[in-house]
Amino acid sequence: MTSTLSWIDEITMTELERNPYPVYERLRAEAPVAFVPVLGAFVASTAEACHAIATSDDFEAIITPAGGRTFGHPAIIGVNGDIHQDLRSMVEPALQPSEVDRWIEDLVRPIARRYLEGFENDGRADLVARYCEPVSVRALGDLLGLKDVDSDTLREWFHKLSDSFTNAEVDDNGEFTNQERFAAGDAAKAEIRSIVDPLIDHWIEHPDDSAMSHWLHDGMPEGQTRDREYIYPTLYVFLLGAMQEPGHAMSSTLAGLLSRPEQFEAVVDEPGLIPRAIAEGMRWTSPIWSATARIARRDTTVSGVDIAAGTVVILSYGSANHDTGKYDAPTEYDMTRPPLPHLAFGAGNHACAGIYFANHVCRIGLEELLDTIPNLERDTNADVEFWGWGFRGPTALHVTWEV
Repeated sequence: MTSTLSWIDEITMTELERNPYPVYERLRAEAPVAFVPVLGAFVASTAEACHAIATSDDFEAIITPAGGRTFGHPAIIGVNGDIHQDLRSMVEPALQPSEVDRWIEDLVRPIARRYLEGFENDGRADLVARYCEPVSVRALGDLLGLKDVDSDTLREWFHKLSDSFTNAEVDDNGEFTNQERFAAGDAAKAEIRSIVDPLIDHWIEHPDDSAMSHWLHDGMPEGQTRDREYIYPTLYVFLLGAMQEPGHAMSSTLAGLLSRPEQFEAVVDEPGLIPRAIAEGMRWTSPIWSATARIARRDTTVSGVDIAAGTVVILSYGSANHDTGKYDAPTEYDMTRPPLPHLAFGAGNHACAGIYFANHVCRIGLEELLDTIPNLERDTNADVEFWGWGFRGPTALHVTWEV
């Protein structure tokens, strides 16, 4: 299948991963819902189209082929009906605001302070590698019950799973062009199972307050637990999406603030502005950029485009959050812009379950960082490079400060 606009047929995976914004700016203007051959799927690129599809009864969730190859079935992001309701009921109790408020400070602040102690006197650091990603993975890892898995291993897992999940390029026959990235994801999953299987064996007999222990037991008849094969696909979703999202949101927010020194200083002077800075960071560079999809349940029309039943549409929320029909100068980071809703966490009944948790991990992480090192400056000897089409964030953020 080819698109109706010849330039769309020339889109490459390399340009989507390095810098998808020019391609999606043109898609929003010329083809808000269009078939993109390199992805083997339709793409929704405007805020209107993404929101309409995500909230419409004419569509239901489906996982992308690369995502299905990576996570397996039933992953929470690609199921519907009773299975989706059960998986949401499994993961949501630990992520409810009232529950998160109970333990988030005691969980995240000590983690953030511990990592800061490791480099606060160095005068320079890559904040992605030394702080943002480690705080993110450690917070979720401890919540899940993976306290004995070191943070470097958790980071390696989510990077390999991300490479596999976003391995979306297909040839003219719809076959994946790169199997090596799937192999890396398979290796990560094998290591995950070798570590988590014994933990599951323990939790079955000795339940505790870890999230995964609750996944096994909550809502089940007396003496029964959920099958581990049923749980693993959703665990992989968490070890990728929920591991990377707070860290990349934190690093993108910092990159944005450092591009606007007056706004950085305002946040340092008034930490109460941090949630607003994070909201803009997530809009500016959405961590989950283009990683969810829907399938049409019946023939329908979206943004003037006829969609046949059975058509898979990828929702590019990162593009929607740069829609000039909704945001002025969307390519600029500007936390002073009017606080309009964004789609960084999706919409509809498959919106991210971890919105509250992720925002508070980011908030606490930035509060601790800016209180400890308020005189951060970007290291102008190193560029800030962003990468990713499915999941997106800075690959590094080099900063300096006077000690």
